[in-house]
Amino acid sequence: MEFSHKSVLLEETIEGLNIREDGTYVDGTLGGGGHAFHVCERLSGKGRFIGIDQDAAAIEAAGIRLLPYQDKIKIDIVRSNYQKTPQVLKELDIDGVDGIVLDLGVSSYQLDTPDRGFTYREDAPLDMRMDQRQEMTAKDIVNDYSEEELFRVIREYGEEKFARSIARHICQARKEKVIETTFELNDIIKAAIPIRARSAGGHPSKRTFQAIRIELNQELTILEQSIDQMIELLNPRGRICIITFHSLEDRIVKRIFRTNENPCTCPPDFPKCVCGKVSRGKVITRKPILPSEEELEENRRSKSAKLRIFEKA
Repeated sequence: MEFSHKSVLLEETIEGLNIREDGTYVDGTLGGGGHAFHVCERLSGKGRFIGIDQDAAAIEAAGIRLLPYQDKIKIDIVRSNYQKTPQVLKELDIDGVDGIVLDLGVSSYQLDTPDRGFTYREDAPLDMRMDQRQEMTAKDIVNDYSEEELFRVIREYGEEKFARSIARHICQARKEKVIETTFELNDIIKAAIPIRARSAGGHPSKRTFQAIRIELNQELTILEQSIDQMIELLNPRGRICIITFHSLEDRIVKRIFRTNENPCTCPPDFPKCVCGKVSRGKVITRKPILPSEEELEENRRSKSAKLRIFEKA
């Protein structure tokens, strides 16, 4: 299957990067190269681009997409997790960059490729690995986690109010047989949610599948650990643009951006700062940038997207 992914908030992200034609830019979630293509087209021969992704299919697709610019600018494509951006740049002998893009969440390709196991709309093995070199799969979480662990994951990462019931039903079902497929899990979740609740709020499995995917790929932990070090990598006036797709991600980005803008921990009644913590820059987006009505009509998956931007001092 061809790697297909429509980049969300594309124009807003490219504009938000404030691209310098001789700058160095990183896309930490390269995907099919949508944002990358438009970054590269704005760079001169002195510019440089580094694309990072942990999905082999994305790496291959982006390499093809960026072929028109391979002879124009220096392009490095690396299979890794964006969490390792500092190590990747060190290996490439790059001290600082002028912009970073993170487009979080699952790509359209991953959702539309049934055997990747990300979607509850197709029957497939429970996988959900963003990096298929990883041994652990969603099947392991569903069958091996305790009821309390499942409850925690589904409640915290899915914000699912029926988390306790779903966790209990999963544990009961796996006593009979190993839960192996997405549709098997769908049936269990459906049975755990009251009939009246099933008819509202979209597909009953949506929140649970999101929760298992986040847990498996450690998405929130990696995001939390990465933003500060990415801001550190930025050159003065460099920018980081992060696109999130659910409230858990957005809260993390919003909080860390604000802390980097105003890191002071002094009590509010102190006449002046004595903690010595210095601002690292400014938040460009006081409120997140949302998709336009036109984009929402063209790409329904952009519905929950939010873009936040931070500029290094």
